[in-house]
Amino acid sequence: MRAKVGYAALSAALLVYAGLIGHRGVLLILEGTWVTVALGAAVLVLPLLGGWFLWRSARFVRDANRLARELDAEGGLPVDELARTPSGRIDRAAADAVFVRRRAEAEANPEDWRCWFRLAVAYHDARDTPRARKAMQHAIALRAGRSRADA
Repeated sequence: MRAKVGYAALSAALLVYAGLIGHRGVLLILEGTWVTVALGAAVLVLPLLGGWFLWRSARFVRDANRLARELDAEGGLPVDELARTPSGRIDRAAADAVFVRRRAEAEANPEDWRCWFRLAVAYHDARDTPRARKAMQHAIALRAGRSRADA
């Protein structure tokens, strides 16, 4: 829940910031000189990029949460079996051991989105966020592909 509140607050701050930047861009364009019009147009690109980034991130989180709910309903969510340090962080050796199992499972079933979801969780536990995101995107794509085939 804390993560959702933090995400909502940061998203709201980004939207306010984008609005302020967009307003400045419009004011520059209204000045009417070739320099301010060019600068204003360039400034208007920033809110567009921020909005695109926010939209992509929100869509990724929504889709990943949908997969998690579906996997939970099936009873297939990975169990948190990892040893923790005294500070509460996941022990790296334990995460690596689980990762090896999850990778073998995904290699054995390359078209099963459930295996890729669990592999993404293992990547995240092993502190490899970029690969975790790619594995989750792959799981989302596999699930979406199967949904289109069923329709």
